[in-house]
Amino acid sequence: MALHPEISRITDRIVARSEGPRRAYLDRMQAARRQGPSRGHLSCSGQAHAFAAAGPDQEALATGAQGNLGIVTAYNDMLSAHQPFERYPTLIRDAIRAGGGTAQVAGGVPAMCDGVTQGEAGMELSLFSRDVIALAAGVALSHNTFDAAVFLGVCDKIVPGLVIGAQVFGHLPAVFIPAGPMTSGLANEDKAKVRQAFAAGECGRAELMAAEMAAYHGAGTCTFYGTANTNQMLMEFMGLHLPATSFINPGAEIRDALTVEAARRALSMSDLGEEYTPVCEVLTEKAFVNGMVGLMATGGSTNLLIHLIAMARAGGIILDWQDFSEISDLVPLMARVYPNGLADVNHFHAAGGLGYMIGELLGAGLLHPDTKTVAGGGLERYTQEPVLKDGTLTWQPGTTVSLNDKILRPAADPFQSSGGLKRLAGGLGTSVIKISAVAPEHQTVEAPVRVFHTQEAVKAAFKAGELTGDVIVVVRFQGPKANGMPELHSLTPLLGICQGRGQKVALVTDGRMSGASGKVPAAIHVCPEALDGGPIAKLQDGDILRLDAGAGTLEIMTEGVLDRTPVTADMSGNAFGTGRELFAPFRAAVGAAETGASIFGS
Repeated sequence: MALHPEISRITDRIVARSEGPRRAYLDRMQAARRQGPSRGHLSCSGQAHAFAAAGPDQEALATGAQGNLGIVTAYNDMLSAHQPFERYPTLIRDAIRAGGGTAQVAGGVPAMCDGVTQGEAGMELSLFSRDVIALAAGVALSHNTFDAAVFLGVCDKIVPGLVIGAQVFGHLPAVFIPAGPMTSGLANEDKAKVRQAFAAGECGRAELMAAEMAAYHGAGTCTFYGTANTNQMLMEFMGLHLPATSFINPGAEIRDALTVEAARRALSMSDLGEEYTPVCEVLTEKAFVNGMVGLMATGGSTNLLIHLIAMARAGGIILDWQDFSEISDLVPLMARVYPNGLADVNHFHAAGGLGYMIGELLGAGLLHPDTKTVAGGGLERYTQEPVLKDGTLTWQPGTTVSLNDKILRPAADPFQSSGGLKRLAGGLGTSVIKISAVAPEHQTVEAPVRVFHTQEAVKAAFKAGELTGDVIVVVRFQGPKANGMPELHSLTPLLGICQGRGQKVALVTDGRMSGASGKVPAAIHVCPEALDGGPIAKLQDGDILRLDAGAGTLEIMTEGVLDRTPVTADMSGNAFGTGRELFAPFRAAVGAAETGASIFGS
């Protein structure tokens, strides 16, 4: 089917907007290609340092006759999503050596878990960890001894940070290799019920702990459709994974076969061969539009409204929230995965998964089919699924029908006609909202505000019985400049209780909400943030706000609010402890959420 004219128009607008920085970026990548890896030009001492521990690969590295693959890994064994990566370097080295090449771990990057730090001081480092990861990936590849790279990462900030880092070395091929989700445990809906019961004082900590351990029980990514699994979806829609590899569980035989094939594929695309496909030619304006389409069709994480903008800017491509909103209006919501449904990602994958969705969206003219991918060919390759036959990895056509229409629906008969994310504009500035899990009757809220400067103060007010009527809870001084823009997901259970009592309730904040944000409407990423003197800093208890997700507005109904002097807040308590003192330069340099909340320029 022909490309939808509105998708074409939005893409053309992005291309025009990005013309200057994109051209400068591509010129830099072409110059880097001409220089090539410098290992052949290193001094004998430099080469000896680089190859000293390479064992059987020393001679091949010294002669430089074969390709050398750099491995950038986010492995640690504390986090379930990244623990499977422990085995990957050995697996990759052995496979590449068998093919005549070499592979080295170029470096490691940190990986932190928002699930661990949720509601804690460490969450104030979370968003900044993305840019730290980008910096670390840059250091890893700075030895300039590699012909291609593979990136091992899964979760919230790790994949965006790795993508930013990969694009700095955009003249190299880059393949992203996932670890896969853990097998299904306690159903996400049942886990959420226990959390809400604990928040209401209806069960104890022992019951809560038992439920959490039953939900998070083994190696692999968490099974709900939050930021980590949204990242995996994007890597397929944008052509950086091999097809249909995102949601295969760790430990499966085919998982290892896909890891080996991804590494081989990375080297096959290097400038030493005939299929040179650098990442700068994969991550084009069309690829980012495809990523936004996937985000809307799956009802993905709000965090990607920041990350995709930052990722794109690393390659000279300028996205804005209006692009997301207009694409959301065009793209049907085709998936129901928790918190936007009862299923988890394993159920989603079994129902047809990303391959089915890509095929449907291509058929509807909502995806660019002609993007370059690491699999070779266009996006049509991503409708296929991998199989092992007698130990040999092959791809076969994926399903063309949903295998469970309660989880996955065709583009022509979706769960709703538009995607799950919206831009809001009005008297407070701009913000965004995820509505894929918000019931229609809760998508418009007009109510007086209660203003807080910390999420702990919100919890205290709830416990004191102060949040009893219709209310819009405003939590400000949570922006990137103020305290690193932490997620406020720990407020979800108590706000859900208020909603369940029949109250009209919403959250408005210049901070973030979790990728698992659900049924309570939350206008997040408010710009300008309070620390910059934005209108959110002028609100007082009792002012009336009106949030209308359908209309895309967040309006101040009380007169005279914008004439007030913005309040200030003492942020000294957020400057120290749990590593926060190390990030003062980040808070001073970071840009606004609407430009990616990055330290790499606004």
